Amino acid sequence: MVRVVLFKTPARMPALLLASVLLLLQGCSLLPSKKDATEDGTQAVTADSSVSSGATDAAEKREAFTLEVHGPDAVRDYLALHLEIQRYTRLPDLGATELSRLMVAAEANARELLATLGYFTPTLTLELKETPEEKTPRKVVVTVEPGEATRVKAVDIRFSDAIAADPRAAAQREAIQSAWTLQSGQLFTQQAWDNAKAVGLRSLTSKRYATGSIANSRANIDADRGEAQLGITYASGPAYRFGPVDVRGAQRYDADGARRIARVPTGADYDQQKLLDAQQRLASSGYYDSVFLTLDTDGTDPQAAPVIAQVREAPLQKVVLGAGFTTDGGPRLSIDHVHNQMPLLGWRAVSKLSVDRETQSLGTDWNGIPGDDGWRWFGSGLLKREVSGTYDVDSGRLRAGRGRTGDRIDRSLFLQYDYATNRGDGAPPSASAISANWTWTGRYFDSNDAPSRGQGLALELGLGQTLIGERAPFVRSYARWLGILPLGKVQGTDGTQARSSRLQFRAEAGAVVAKDSAQIPSTLMFLTGGDTTVRGYSYRQIGTERADGTIVAGRYMGVASVEWQRPIVWNGKLSDWESAAFVDAGSVADQVGDLKAKVGVGVGARWRSPVGPVQADVAYGVDVKKFRLHLRLGFTF
Repeated sequence: MVRVVLFKTPARMPALLLASVLLLLQGCSLLPSKKDATEDGTQAVTADSSVSSGATDAAEKREAFTLEVHGPDAVRDYLALHLEIQRYTRLPDLGATELSRLMVAAEANARELLATLGYFTPTLTLELKETPEEKTPRKVVVTVEPGEATRVKAVDIRFSDAIAADPRAAAQREAIQSAWTLQSGQLFTQQAWDNAKAVGLRSLTSKRYATGSIANSRANIDADRGEAQLGITYASGPAYRFGPVDVRGAQRYDADGARRIARVPTGADYDQQKLLDAQQRLASSGYYDSVFLTLDTDGTDPQAAPVIAQVREAPLQKVVLGAGFTTDGGPRLSIDHVHNQMPLLGWRAVSKLSVDRETQSLGTDWNGIPGDDGWRWFGSGLLKREVSGTYDVDSGRLRAGRGRTGDRIDRSLFLQYDYATNRGDGAPPSASAISANWTWTGRYFDSNDAPSRGQGLALELGLGQTLIGERAPFVRSYARWLGILPLGKVQGTDGTQARSSRLQFRAEAGAVVAKDSAQIPSTLMFLTGGDTTVRGYSYRQIGTERADGTIVAGRYMGVASVEWQRPIVWNGKLSDWESAAFVDAGSVADQVGDLKAKVGVGVGARWRSPVGPVQADVAYGVDVKKFRLHLRLGFTF
């Protein structure tokens, strides 16, 4: 075995210059031409730039050398993955002379890679070993002593253009500075530096300053002291306000209706989130297959910049077949019919037939275009057969009223008719009722799709009268709350932006107040248990328990839950997965004093998938002494 030590030096400018000169003067013979490309895309390289026609198949498949990197885990794995010399391992005719030349360039390449990790004074040893007894004839061994890591000493963030002089932008300037992700004392890496600049730019362009940019940035490195002085100047450009909405591509559906659905706040300061919300409202309206909203910043008045809505309209009618699975209801089949312009009314109608193990339903929802005030008329009808506690229930519902959907708050007022027929021996009697109802929902989350902080509150209040048996008035109330509280940041060692761990609190309460003799439809009363309520119990399994052990819907309900969610770091990188641990409790009874909590405990995983958060939980029902698997896709409140 021949052991040749080529380099063992600390970082010096002469070494870098020597590497560059040798690479230019001697490495040219290693550059393959297009004629030298093999059929599988690899490049055949020899010392005299010619292709050896006498190489055997075995020799061509044999690697020219192997690469080993020794050093601390973080730098070893990084160099082993990114060193450019690896590109030449499969060149069959690579000789010792050419390999020695490549190692000259590899030393400079290794220093550049280590610099991106914040190590500017490494000591490198590159060795070439002859290994004829092994699978490859030679081995390149790189030994790394990274030296002292460079840390940020100071950060200077400055602003130019409109944001620098606008007193209204003081909060935005402070937000960019306080949210800077590469603070003094932290390890300097190229990725962390790039991420910090990008995060600041996104914060700049997300409000008012749509054309903001980075005017200049600098990272002054003192390698001897291991210190980095950072500086950046953000140029905001002019401040923008929303102008009129220009709908392009509208043919079948009224463009003015699209503007009322989008609800872009004309005259308000530009806000990227408001533009995305308007785009989402149009996309989810059902009238369009695709929607893309942009602010026109080319040659326009910044104080009234048009919003261009490029749309592709959906068909007038369509039928959608669906299949799915839930742990609550098992396999599910559905068929939807959509009519985007009903005759006479001009409303949008969505009718749906759905069948699963627990529920079979046929329903239709009619919705008008919102007016200038945001309120719209709506109507709906529903026929359903479902498992309700121990019994099967056939029910029907008619509803008509007005509703308004806002950026954070939804409201509705409507009249409703309900009937329910319970089937089975000992089942509660049939009942029907009419009621006037008010609902209010407020969502104050940082994201409506995958929130990491904030809260939501939903309230319902109904005043009604039973229609079968003794006609008796009743009051129905229901409240639901969800709160998400960040606990602290979790960050990987790769310098990517941190995410917070969280505590999630959930509470529900419901009450139907009426005479004991009042026959209230069971669909207006309460059952709980399942994926979104009390995990560890089957769907709607928790209700009022009679003396014979049967379960029926009850007049009072209470549910509470606390859950801890934490991002998972894998191999030093912050992944799209999170772990969860939770405790749920819920109870249903006909008297407040009879409420006794049924508890479920468990653990789970969360995946931030491209289509929304995926939730998988394994829960143990303390009362039933059984484990259950719960799966859920997406977030709704």
